[in-house]
Amino acid sequence: MQRVMVIGQPGSGKSTLARRLGERTGLPVVHIDTIHWQPGWVERSREEKTRLCHEVEAGERWIFEGGHSTTWHNRLARADMLIWIDRPAPLRFWRVLLRTVLNRGRTRPDLPDNCPELLANLPAFFRFMWRTRISSRKAMKRLVAMAPSGCRVVCLRSNRDTEIFLTSMGTQPDQAASRS
Repeated sequence: MQRVMVIGQPGSGKSTLARRLGERTGLPVVHIDTIHWQPGWVERSREEKTRLCHEVEAGERWIFEGGHSTTWHNRLARADMLIWIDRPAPLRFWRVLLRTVLNRGRTRPDLPDNCPELLANLPAFFRFMWRTRISSRKAMKRLVAMAPSGCRVVCLRSNRDTEIFLTSMGTQPDQAASRS
């Protein structure tokens, strides 16, 4: 296991899983939000996001969590593991609310500097989550179905699934590779 793609909708636990998996395996972790956003909540252009995603995808070792679905197929072609975190919408909304409140005024580790959590951003983000809840899940389901035969697919639907998966991973990249 050298290249891991982690997908899921907002609030599913992608960033947390990627961090924990990175700690266990020693693989470098890339969060899509550090590509999507620049400091101060400035959004990058679509072209710039695509270029940066391709740079990461070309690497030999990574855990790449998040969207920018226009690059998913390239990422999947390079990944030897695809993890889909598929969690119910009410739980995801609750988690986004909770992380926003708990981190209010501070920048989370999966965001660029000077991108503090703001309660004022929640209504628009919740509208986005609501609008895309069905179409996004369908897109992820299609992506999972298209995974190449050499790519291990893992679907995590609960905290228990996640803990069992993490326990099954080694603590160094070589150990993780031998268990894939």
